[in-house]
Amino acid sequence: MTERAHAQVEFSLRLPVDEFTLDVKATLEGRVTGIFGRSGSGKSILLEALAGLRPAAEGRVRVGERVFLDTPRVNLPPEARNVGYVAQSPLLFPHLSVRENLAFGARRAKSRGRLTGPASEDALKYLELDALLERRPSTLSGGEQARVALGRALCSGPELLLLDEPFASLELPLRRRLVGMLVSFTKSLEIPVILVSHDPIDLQAACHSVLVMERGKLIAQGSPWAVLMRPAVSALQTEPGFQNLLSVRVAEHSDDTTLVHMGEHGTRLVIPRCEAEIGEAILVSVAARDIVVATERPRGISARNVLSACVAEVEAAADYRLVHLTVAGETRVLAELTQGACSELGLAPGANVHLVMKTHALRYVSRAG
Repeated sequence: MTERAHAQVEFSLRLPVDEFTLDVKATLEGRVTGIFGRSGSGKSILLEALAGLRPAAEGRVRVGERVFLDTPRVNLPPEARNVGYVAQSPLLFPHLSVRENLAFGARRAKSRGRLTGPASEDALKYLELDALLERRPSTLSGGEQARVALGRALCSGPELLLLDEPFASLELPLRRRLVGMLVSFTKSLEIPVILVSHDPIDLQAACHSVLVMERGKLIAQGSPWAVLMRPAVSALQTEPGFQNLLSVRVAEHSDDTTLVHMGEHGTRLVIPRCEAEIGEAILVSVAARDIVVATERPRGISARNVLSACVAEVEAAADYRLVHLTVAGETRVLAELTQGACSELGLAPGANVHLVMKTHALRYVSRAG
């Protein structure tokens, strides 16, 4: 599926709320932008302001060539902004079938002179909605309802798609599967997407850039890797510590494990068995604190994964060290070690080392899209 051009999103917003004042300014260039932060940091308020659901917001919002807000002269209402908004609760019409819910979105697009187009058709295919078309929302699972809500938003032909933790209430395996769908179908969209999520793995998998919010302010912005590895951002996570996300390709299955290859050089990794097909590209995660670094290749150990690597940087972070490494000269990996371990091993840029990872430290995340 070919990636398509997308509109630039620019906003500068100010809005007093109960506990703080939302005061944010950013220009979004990537196809999918993530927003990360603690509960109550202003993430949902920002999305509501972009969608026109917070009419008291002041400033400027531009999507492509269209200006949604430019106070005091322009302040388009929600129905005129043409934004697709999917909240944590799907809010489907209970008296309509899935087909009729999707058709409602399509009628909205037609009334505004817009077509859903081939991009939305691709997205509906990747959301696997065909088998659900005649069912009512009350008969659908949480994951199915989330997929239909996404489909309805896309059928409305939006110029901007806002996703406010649409998968947060779902169990982890299902959420990971839906994130894989999200990665796949956003490649066909001509519109920018903003995704709010508490899960740093979801953000790494789906997003090109990430904004981090705290009490209504942006405290960090950049690539998921660069932003989420910062100690100040890691401290905002439910489970502190950086999660490496690795793109690999399935090579072979055994009874309880799967062999995958990473990078152009085909570095081998053994992970717990997953159901992906041979040759399929998938994403796997491993926590930085679950990686052991050795200056000599270990022998006689139970860990199945020992990879040659090179130290790129050693970064001080509070009472520990973040060791930036490259595997096969291309894949970035981050390991979290104590200051004492780094000193004893003499780790410095350019040092050749070996990374040791237990099989069960590596976890299947989703298809790579």
